[in-house]
This record gives sequence, C-alpha cells and structure tokens, in this order.
Amino acid sequence: MQRGFLKRRGRTWTAYYYLGTGRDRRQKSRGGFATKNAAQRFLTDVLASLQRDEYVETTKLTVAEYLLERWLPLMEHSVRPSTWNGYKRGLEQHVIPTIGHLQLQRLRADHLDQLYATLVTSGRRDGTGGLAPKTVRSIHTTLHKALRDAQRKQLVTRNVAQAADPPKIRRREMRTWTNSQLRMFLDGMRDHPLYPAYVLAATTGMRRGEVLGVRWSDLNVDAHPPRLSVTQTVLSINYQITFGAPKTQRGRRSIALDPTTVRILDEHRQRQVEERTVLEGAYRDDLNLVFARADGTPIHPDYFSQTFDRAVARLALPKIRLHDLRHTHATLGLAAGIPAKVMSDRLGHATVAFTQDVYMHAIPQLEADAAEHVAALIFGDAPT
Repeated sequence: MQRGFLKRRGRTWTAYYYLGTGRDRRQKSRGGFATKNAAQRFLTDVLASLQRDEYVETTKLTVAEYLLERWLPLMEHSVRPSTWNGYKRGLEQHVIPTIGHLQLQRLRADHLDQLYATLVTSGRRDGTGGLAPKTVRSIHTTLHKALRDAQRKQLVTRNVAQAADPPKIRRREMRTWTNSQLRMFLDGMRDHPLYPAYVLAATTGMRRGEVLGVRWSDLNVDAHPPRLSVTQTVLSINYQITFGAPKTQRGRRSIALDPTTVRILDEHRQRQVEERTVLEGAYRDDLNLVFARADGTPIHPDYFSQTFDRAVARLALPKIRLHDLRHTHATLGLAAGIPAKVMSDRLGHATVAFTQDVYMHAIPQLEADAAEHVAALIFGDAPT
C-alpha cells in the first residue's frame, strides 16, 4: 500500500509520498500548505489516486508542447493526411496563439470557453470577423480528442473539454434540386469535358474526391448490374493533390450503375483513348484515372467545384454546392421509395440511422405517406 507523511517546515506544511516500489521507489513532495489539514487533504487525495492507479505526476508541460510535440506527431500516422492537416492548421492558427502558453495540467474548461467565444467573434486571421460556429466546434472536437488522449496517458487527471461549451450549430436547411432541375444541369453540361464526372456524381451520390479518384480498373461493366468499386479518393492538402483511402471503412463500397451512366462512361473512355493516342508518350498511363487532365494527371478537386459553380450560375439554376449533388441523389432516391438501407450503402454512411437522421426530415412527403398508410391499417378504407 502506498504511504506518506506530513512535515512542518517553518510556517507551512509539506506532504511527502512515495511512487513505485523496490528500486523504483521515489519520494515526492508538495509544500506550501498553510495548515496541517490542507496538507492532509492533499495527501489523502494523492494516496487515493495512487491506490486507484489514477495518479498524475506534476509536470510543467505546456498546452503547445503537448499538442505540437507529442500529440500531433502520434496522430500523423493514424488518421488521413487531410484530417491531420486540419488538426495541425486549426491548432497552430487558432489554439496555440491563445492558450498554448498555459501549463497543460492547469488548463480549465473556462479557458476553452473563452477561446471559443473569441474565435466566434474575432477569430478570422485577416481581422474581418469571427469563425463560423461549425469551424469552432471542429476545433473543440480536436481538443477533446487530444485531451482525452492526455488523460489516457495520465498527463492530466481529467478531460476539461468535456465541461467546455462550444457554440451550437444550427442545422442549415438542406438545399437540393428537383429531378427536372438536375436534368437541366446535366443537359447544360453535355458538351463539357467533365460532363461524365457530373453524371457519375449525380447517379451514385459519390463524394467529390471519390469521383475524381475512380480508375478504369474500378469499373466492372460485365457484372449484372454493372458495378463500380470505391477504393480511392483524390484529396487537396494545402492545394496540393494527393491520393487517399475513402473516409471510412463503409466508404470502401461497391455501387451499382445504371445503363445510361455506363453508356456515358464508355463514350468518355473512347474519347480518352483517342486523345491519348494524339499525345503519345506524354500521358500518365500508370494512374489509370477515369477523369483526368489532358496528360492523365488528377483533376484538382477545387477546379471540379468551381466549374460546377460557374455552370449553375450560367444555367440560372437554384444555387447549391457540388456536395449537394450527393444530397440530391439521396433525397430523390428516398422520395422514390428506395429503402434507407440501400441508400445508406450507396452513400457509404456509417449507419442507416445516420442516413435517416440527415435526409428523412428533408422529404415531408415520406411522413405524409406514412400517416396515410398507418391510418389505412387502423380504419380500413380511408374515411370520407
């Protein structure tokens, strides 16, 4: 059992206790207590934490030292490069300048509350205002994870981020197109080189990076129905293009393709072969990308989005983001009666519950249909 004792030194009291056993046994102390009772309370808490194996040794490690020198290097090989870059950018730009100098063990929830309040009101680096609540909440999520890891490694006694209050995010009304608006967009893009890529995004609900990362070897047009395997994604990190794996394990999926999409992809492949013949040896065959620049290298995701935005403006369609093509695919499918489980699998969501939570509220007709069906079961023929 761990033991300790108290000793008076001048006008104050010092608590002594021991760590380890045998040759590893070390004496530790904490002094400066004004009364014997105060020193005893501290000693009792320390001995209890040692008994529970929850003792945290005192250290002057700062928040900046822990996050930048310990936590980030460990995360670099356990998360996607884009995720790690987001961690690093958020911490370096918005966290370290404000609370990086604080000792990690003296960090309190109110420090984080003050940080979040400052970021919301004046967090933009160009001095033009505050950060969006979603951005600040993302920073909170990063800190929560980092401090949870610090607690697990017994660098702090508790995760103070659990008691902090990040800004709440109001769910933004989902913007999607009707089937006729989507058709108008695709018709307006028919002569554009990226037309097949937008078709694939619209008919599969794939993410931007997933569409741009598709290789010809990922297509199996001989299957019944034809299928596409999502195994690679194109990422932009500090505007530099890199390849990565899908966001989650469920993101690695196989998607059925409709005949029209298969035909459009086949026509696109024939044009690509003809263009490659003209370029001769200047084409990157090794990447085998379905959608690529003239030399076979990846299309930048930002260019893909910017081209979409310009086309939406040119066609005078309701303004939505490129990512909203994914939402449009989901809402059109669910409204057509496709089971949520099927849509969840196509979209690569972690759970069916997530799909339902995100999309069901956006389709009021589904609830209206449910009300009518339940009433019919209860009353038989609908009352007049």
